[in-house]
Amino acid sequence: MDAFFAAVEQRDRPELRGRPVIVGADPQGGRGRGVVSTASYEARRFGVHSAMPISEAWRRCPDGVYLPVDMESYARESERIMEMLRRFTDLVEPVSIDEAFLDVTGSARALGSGEAIAKQLKEAIRSEAGLTASVGVAASKLVAKIASDLRKPDGLVVVPPGTEEAFLAPLPVRRLWGVGPKMEEELAKLGVTTIGDLAALDPARLERRLGTHGHDLQLLARGIDEREVLSESEEAKSLGQEHTYERDTGDPARLRATLLDLADAVSRRLRAHGLKARTITLKYRDETFRTTTHARTLSNAVDSGNEVFGAAWHLFQEVHGTRKVRLLGIYASHFGEAKAQLDLFAEPARSSPVDRVRDTIARRFGDEAITRASLLGRRERRNPSDKPPG
Repeated sequence: MDAFFAAVEQRDRPELRGRPVIVGADPQGGRGRGVVSTASYEARRFGVHSAMPISEAWRRCPDGVYLPVDMESYARESERIMEMLRRFTDLVEPVSIDEAFLDVTGSARALGSGEAIAKQLKEAIRSEAGLTASVGVAASKLVAKIASDLRKPDGLVVVPPGTEEAFLAPLPVRRLWGVGPKMEEELAKLGVTTIGDLAALDPARLERRLGTHGHDLQLLARGIDEREVLSESEEAKSLGQEHTYERDTGDPARLRATLLDLADAVSRRLRAHGLKARTITLKYRDETFRTTTHARTLSNAVDSGNEVFGAAWHLFQEVHGTRKVRLLGIYASHFGEAKAQLDLFAEPARSSPVDRVRDTIARRFGDEAITRASLLGRRERRNPSDKPPG
């Protein structure tokens, strides 16, 4: 959706149309507090953007209209739009309140090409919701996402199969998933500023600098992204745990402790169900209620808290920025044993002795009976939902 929060306000309040609208002001504290959640395109012409302090937005755009976040209203509108999208395909994967992936492969016979379907859904949103959306059409999630951002507002960009690498090559490397400010800085040391630079870099040199993550990034730079669109029914085929903070937090030690606690809880469930998982997914919601998921597929299936945490922590470091965090979650999926080749005489992988001892104590005395020393006094109160994968 285009400038979603601000667009809803402008639609519902005609006097705001054409004016710079900044959503995110503190309803109690005036213009000097809070951060920008969304800025209308009229406000963006003054250099106002999301995550900017309201005080800075005020300096740049003193004549703007500053509004508090009305999340209840935006959530209702979001659900209405998601229902529209489900008319075009059952495979709808919401990734935030204003964004979703659709797999329309099975809809082509009835509704036409990806481009034709994109035009139809854009028109449905315009006529029924009075809002505009920007759509990217491509053979992979990564390329479709990037394409959707290029011609906002009200954009439509189609990337034909086979042209992904050429399409991505001139774009800044920061447009890739997994490239935040720190990663962008590391890549700049290698002379990489565009996605094309990354695709052409010597793989051995990249791996020396970034490890196996460099290999994954280079595949994305070449337009190779095999992640499927997962509807809610598909997402149920996972096992996980999440925690919502009573107050948003940016405390690094607290965030790390939460992830460690969640990783232990997820791994304990894996072992209880006799499962190992190859894919670890981090669910991340920031103070603006933007929710994203980020997954990492491991070479071996795991059921250890340390390994689950290692994957989740790596994903967290990639996605976490300056905004405070509202929710963290860890999910495990793609259950089964590792496919990696084992030595002929090696014993099959088993849970570590420490994990087995912890499981025994937890079964006898409860989950709170034993914990890591680093979590003493740091565990959050949470409401686990121990359900086997559906």
